[in-house]
Amino acid sequence: MNLEEIVKAQRAFFRTGATMNAAFRKESLQKLYNGIIADEKEILEALRKDLNKSEFEGYMTEVGMVRDECRYAIRHVRSWSRPTRVRTPLAQFAASSYVIKEPYGAVLVMSPWNYPFMLTLAPVIGAIAAGNCVVIKPSAYSPATSQAIANLIGRIFPPEHVTVVQGGRKENAALLDIQFDYILFTGSTSVGKLVMEKAARFLTPISLELGGKSPAIIDETADIPLAATRLAWGKFLNAGQTCVAPDYVLIHESRKEQFISSLTDAIRKSFPNGALHDPDYVHIINEKQFERLAALLSDGKTRFGGESAPESRCIAPTVLDEITFDSPVMQEEIFGPILPILTYSNLDETINFLREKPKPLALYLFTSDKTNREKVLQSLSFGGGCVNDAIIHLATSEMGFGGVGDSGMGSYHGKKSFDTFTHEKSIVDKKTWLDLPMRYRPYSKFNFKLLRMFLK
Repeated sequence: MNLEEIVKAQRAFFRTGATMNAAFRKESLQKLYNGIIADEKEILEALRKDLNKSEFEGYMTEVGMVRDECRYAIRHVRSWSRPTRVRTPLAQFAASSYVIKEPYGAVLVMSPWNYPFMLTLAPVIGAIAAGNCVVIKPSAYSPATSQAIANLIGRIFPPEHVTVVQGGRKENAALLDIQFDYILFTGSTSVGKLVMEKAARFLTPISLELGGKSPAIIDETADIPLAATRLAWGKFLNAGQTCVAPDYVLIHESRKEQFISSLTDAIRKSFPNGALHDPDYVHIINEKQFERLAALLSDGKTRFGGESAPESRCIAPTVLDEITFDSPVMQEEIFGPILPILTYSNLDETINFLREKPKPLALYLFTSDKTNREKVLQSLSFGGGCVNDAIIHLATSEMGFGGVGDSGMGSYHGKKSFDTFTHEKSIVDKKTWLDLPMRYRPYSKFNFKLLRMFLK
């Protein structure tokens, strides 16, 4: 079956109305949840093959998060799916008003390689919960996980409901030439622009989960040892191949040396035998990315790390000093285990400077000063973030996750995932036993006075 026939079959299945039933959606989610449990070993082995993720890290950042997301949707899908009553304006008396939650239809989810299981299945859960049929396109750069997902989905769902399309750029391009009812894409900004351009041809609504240079700001009041420990974890998780990883540190000049000392201590504690000798240290995904990152190691002054192992595609956690915003390492999202340290002297000037930069996917502020906290959070636009921690804001089903500006549009996780793949259809149900005549022609001065009473 070619790609157009797959989508045609999904549209036909959607038109049967089977997915409109909340019980069907809940049952589908439960099958997925049970399937993830059954396939856990295969999924974790696939993550090890693609990225050398340990069982602990694979479960913490991928399998466990997807299970939690799926369980949350199972608990709430019935209430999410119900029509929502809203207040009716007095001018529309007598009537009732409500919003019907309507699935879009056949939707496309395109996912990246860095968290290939979590970033594929998390939005798919929302699409299924909302009652859509789904075509999943996982990344060709993580083939073992893509195959594990295909095995999982193929065993649970008929292809006319949910299916996986594997392949590379050819398949990506072919899918984007087909009209879908919604597209969610996670990946680079450059490819996101192409997806948006293709979607515009059909006026297809989209969500883009992109990236950018996410700063970590550390002021003079911060708990430096704690900030260093939490940033070391957030930055070097998945070898820095995380869209919300702290891309660089902006620290008050009076605390830089203390921070670098604490950061190096935190890295040593994380990798007591050195990262390159740690059997559970995540590898860079491919040669192209390894070479790109290796070229950045010579930028500025290395304060810690700097070693690499081409045979295993590993780059040690590296701390760079004497970096400016004009340095090569600051020209694009790093997406690897390299952390540049920059300093500032005046927070207000730094905020004004950052406001001129593209809006990042995340921002992390380390401070014990309430005024500084409110100043940064109110003045800078970014997708989401943390105060005195890193990355964990996306590990909840109670808040949406997404970007703004260059870092993306739309959000998902928890109910936001359901909302993303749902069209809200507004209905006014007007009663027939009363019909106020003031809106009809011919207009009169008296009716105009009445109109102004209702609409003021």
